[in-house]
Amino acid sequence: MEAEAEQKYLNLLEQQIAEGSYRPDWASLAGAPVPDWFLREKLGIFLHWGLYSVPACTNEWYSRNMYIKGMPAYEHHRKTYGEQREFGYKDFIPLFCAERFDPASWMQLFKEAGAGYVFPVAEHHDGFQMYESELSHWNAKEMGPKRDLLGELKSAAESCGLQFCTSSHRAEHWFFMGHGREFDSDVREPMKKGDFYWPAMPEPDPQDLFSKPFPSEEFLDDWLARTVELIVKYRPKLLYFDWWIQHEAFHPYLKKLAAFYYNCGKSWGEDVMICYKHDAMMFGSGIVEVERGGFAEAKPYAWQTDTAVARNSWCYTDSLDYKSSREILCTLVDVVSKNGHLLLNIGPKADGTIPEGDRQILLDMASWMKVNGEAVRGSKVWRKSMEGPTRAADGQFADAAEIMYTPEDYRFTVNGGCIYAICMRCPKDGRFLIRSFAKSTNQNLPEFHGILRVVTLLGYVGQAAWHVDREGLHIAAPGIESDFPVVFRLEVD
Repeated sequence: MEAEAEQKYLNLLEQQIAEGSYRPDWASLAGAPVPDWFLREKLGIFLHWGLYSVPACTNEWYSRNMYIKGMPAYEHHRKTYGEQREFGYKDFIPLFCAERFDPASWMQLFKEAGAGYVFPVAEHHDGFQMYESELSHWNAKEMGPKRDLLGELKSAAESCGLQFCTSSHRAEHWFFMGHGREFDSDVREPMKKGDFYWPAMPEPDPQDLFSKPFPSEEFLDDWLARTVELIVKYRPKLLYFDWWIQHEAFHPYLKKLAAFYYNCGKSWGEDVMICYKHDAMMFGSGIVEVERGGFAEAKPYAWQTDTAVARNSWCYTDSLDYKSSREILCTLVDVVSKNGHLLLNIGPKADGTIPEGDRQILLDMASWMKVNGEAVRGSKVWRKSMEGPTRAADGQFADAAEIMYTPEDYRFTVNGGCIYAICMRCPKDGRFLIRSFAKSTNQNLPEFHGILRVVTLLGYVGQAAWHVDREGLHIAAPGIESDFPVVFRLEVD
């Protein structure tokens, strides 16, 4: 039955490509427009939730690391559950019950926090599908919670007015369980397509674009059919791939998949797009994704960064190193000022509840967005994104430590005919100086040469006094206290 279903989806892919306007080449795919809604919505919620949430130990790579001698997950597993040959990763499935899962309450919380879209992981590297599937029995509808978790999230998101997107991390399953073959574990021969751990190949250098053994045609067809099924059944507005699809073996399959997906979007009457990392796609054919990082300067194209509420894991564990709400809000502001979007990851518990640490961050964001959201949602870049001494680094994995902003650091956006100046750290004396709005002189044309009419400090109960001189825009807001960024609305002629 699975073989027949796979062929059905592969045939559907070929038919859609033949009948659609997008072709499986970069020149054609580069003509796909970024969805309008994505340009408006600046905050999305990523969801890493799955079998790895049951042991809740170390991170979401537990399924790999529990089979590597010397890894903390390996030692934890043997002490907690016994030897891997007796209790393997598959044995977490009956323990994954999601008995307290309430998708409507999740979506309401995300929406209040300012999110415009949600991005649950449909399948992680471990190979367990969080959705109903014709292609594998190892899914949440048939096992574990026995619910179509992805389908319920989609329904709840759309009922709440959020855009539904999803991600597939299936590509890495080629090697993710491979270390289990190195000793006496439940990852053993005979192994065939359809088995949960299949194919469990040796792990390659993840940066080697030509590493061997190459993913086989059998595996690549499986990957392609699974992704087509996701698209057909759940109609995501955006599709996200994790890092290993940049391997040479995936390229012809990825081009076909992109053409199929973009043609599907046209048939649905909407634009869709793929988020990709590491130059896996030709620039312009998808949305550039930066993991746990960003850019030092504003970009002329829409881009997205994905990061988590914790530094040491994407999923829930019992040892999360949480970021502060202040840090996450500063990241959001900095990213948006540079034409970016923040995809913020939350890691639910195995029972379907949002951990208190994650929840508190979302509640803090909700309070801030209720007052200051006009500077973020629907905003665009100003011709200058920032002023001040502190800036984020270019590239990935730049959030290992919090960026320590000063009261001299500002980020700028525009929206609704106004300029927004966002102070990244509120000064204790309530006195602000924004140098980018200095008064002009005959000898020196300033950065801003318009007429400033009204200056409003959003959420401030008093009356902020302001004036402009050759040093800049001075604002006094006596008594203001905030651990979060503060936002000025500048109305100009």
